[in-house]
Amino acid sequence: MPHHLMNLRHVPDDEADEIRALFEAHGVQYYETPPSRWGISMGGFWVHDDAEAERARALLDDYQDQRRTRQRQDFQDRQARGETGFWFLFRQRPVRVVVALLAAVVILGLSLLPFLHLG
Repeated sequence: MPHHLMNLRHVPDDEADEIRALFEAHGVQYYETPPSRWGISMGGFWVHDDAEAERARALLDDYQDQRRTRQRQDFQDRQARGETGFWFLFRQRPVRVVVALLAAVVILGLSLLPFLHLG
């Protein structure tokens, strides 16, 4: 019976590529189903054998622990350099931020308008 190892919905391409390379480097006999464009099927990595599933799951758990550590360190480094947050985004894309804020104000105003006219 097939064993689903990992869902591929919302998985970045670099992570999927690293997992493929990990499985191929360790000789894991896996197959992959791609996620659908419309979000109906999730896609993922699969194996047929129970023993292979345990081995692949252990490799995948180790990989995800390492990736989590790398991503957190990268975020902390970017945070220390001041490359995160509202003001960084505002400096990078001021027009986009202003348009988004104006859109939020318009939506909020339209949502509250009926309640303001009750009294």
